[in-house]
Amino acid sequence: MTRATAHPARLVPLGFLAAILAGTLLLMLPIAREGPGAAPILTALFTATSAVSVTGLAVVDTATYWTGFGRGVILALIQIGGFGIMSSATLLGLVVARRLRLTTRLVAQAETGVLALGDIAAVLRLVILTTVTVQVLVTAALTLRLRFGHGMTWLDAAWHGLFQAVSGFNNAGFSTWSDSLIGFAADPFVLAPICFAVVVGGLGIPVLFDLRRDLRRPGRWTLHTKLTLLGLAVLLPGGATGVLAYEWGNPATLGALPPAERVMNALVHSVMLRTAGFNTVDVGQMRDETLALSWGLMLIGGGSAGTAGGIKVTTFLLLGLVVWAVLRGEPDASAYGRRVAVETQRQALALVLLAVGTVGLGVMALLSVTEFALRDVIFEAVSAFATVGLSTGITPQLPPAAQGIVILLMFLGRVGVVTIGAALALRAARAPYRYPEERPIVG
Repeated sequence: MTRATAHPARLVPLGFLAAILAGTLLLMLPIAREGPGAAPILTALFTATSAVSVTGLAVVDTATYWTGFGRGVILALIQIGGFGIMSSATLLGLVVARRLRLTTRLVAQAETGVLALGDIAAVLRLVILTTVTVQVLVTAALTLRLRFGHGMTWLDAAWHGLFQAVSGFNNAGFSTWSDSLIGFAADPFVLAPICFAVVVGGLGIPVLFDLRRDLRRPGRWTLHTKLTLLGLAVLLPGGATGVLAYEWGNPATLGALPPAERVMNALVHSVMLRTAGFNTVDVGQMRDETLALSWGLMLIGGGSAGTAGGIKVTTFLLLGLVVWAVLRGEPDASAYGRRVAVETQRQALALVLLAVGTVGLGVMALLSVTEFALRDVIFEAVSAFATVGLSTGITPQLPPAAQGIVILLMFLGRVGVVTIGAALALRAARAPYRYPEERPIVG
């Protein structure tokens, strides 16, 4: 085994880099671009990185800049990136478990019902089954709606339906329409299937594995599954309520729609902030309060080992449990009759601090090479790192240096959190000694 592959967490970034390189080369072919000549290397690299990291940010209009071949390449990169993230993140978790002592693994499995090493084949089967099933169903629903509701030909309806289904399930945000989903803001039969694909893809394989095994027995779900579902049950309607409160009277966004459609589109926007990236209203016209709310929701993201990005819902809730335990003066952070391991708390804290630090550095770097407003730069940096794909409209205007920064943020945001988390767990070990304890002043 080579040094590069000695640590399992190294396989993920190497695989993604290889996919990005291959995608860049394909997108630089003259056949991939409309009009004469080939796409510039930076444009191809940015698009390939955005597709493989299932982000959705684009410096050119996907619908008009790329040919059918180019859009096909983008679709393939999205599928590769999404499948690779789901399977690799789940399997890295299993590799981490393998490093535990046998006794500890057996106890953990008996107490929590977590995925065991023998479940590897079942996990991969579930990834494939879920991917194919959801994408086929959503493609069929969208194809029928676009054919009979919007007068498209069967071929066009099937192509647009397939692209949106794959992009939605993988939380990518790429669209075959120049205005994303703005043209369908009043059509629930288009928005609902896409939102369904986004939510299912963003749940994460561990949650889907749990639900398939014990759907009717919530008491047997793992703490991870319970926290993920709780977080989504709170954040999705909570985000929609916040968007409604701030945008209800904004004539440039929700204010121009009938009341029922305002509610629907607020919910859609909240779903897309799970790191999907589609938009049904002009994000650049949203109020500062809505954008600030969006920063937080985008950074939190979706479920672990799924196609969503961000620090993940469970990480956010774990820190909330720690804070709640401190406020109550309790020695342990716990939920649903389970105590959260101290090592897990430390990993969550480390990941959040690394994420916030990375976004902060990204914002400073973008500010130093652009003249955009602070609110737009923060939104762009968070969207890139959390692999959301939403933008206030500044992405096509980014200078080359800023594009390079966003490329790095997208890559780090997609593979960094998973690999750092695995590395932290893999390196966890008891030292043969402990230093004397001392308590610095906090606060």
